[in-house]
Amino acid sequence: MEQLVVVTATIKDAVGNDYSLPRDVVGENRYAFTSHADSAFDVCFQNILTSSGSVINPTRHIELDIDIGADAKDWSAIQAGEKLKPVETELRRIEELVGEIVGEMEYLRAREQKLRDTNESTNERVKWFAFGTMGMLIGLGVWQVVYLRAYFRSKHLI
Repeated sequence: MEQLVVVTATIKDAVGNDYSLPRDVVGENRYAFTSHADSAFDVCFQNILTSSGSVINPTRHIELDIDIGADAKDWSAIQAGEKLKPVETELRRIEELVGEIVGEMEYLRAREQKLRDTNESTNERVKWFAFGTMGMLIGLGVWQVVYLRAYFRSKHLI
C-alpha cells in the first residue's frame, strides 16, 4: 500500500498578507518572498495523510530555516549571473550586511531619541505635579491653622 503525506506551508504576517507556498513540499526547497509590511510572521505547516489503506505510524521530517536580509539572497546565483569573482561576491555580501547594520543602528538611535524625549516629558510633568501637590498641602495646612485658630477664638479657648 502506498501512503502519501501532502505537506502545505503557509506564511502570514501580522497585517494579514498571505504568502502561500506550493502544495506537497518534498525534498529540500528554497522559497523567497518580499514582505509587504515590517511585522511578525506566522509559518503554518499542514499535513494531510491520504492513503488507500491503514497506515502504521506515518512520519515526515520537516526542517525550517529562515533567513532575512542579505543572508536570504542566493549569492552563488548572483555570482554566476553577474560573473563575479568569489572575492567580489563576498565583498558585496559584506557591503549589504554593513548596510543592514547601519540601518538598524539608525533605527535604534531614532527610537532611543524618542524614548529619551518621552522620559524627559514625563519627568517634567511629574515635577510640576509634585510642586502642585506640595503647594496644595501647604495651602491646606495654612487654611487648617487659620480655621482652627478662628474656631478656638470664637469659643474663647485661646
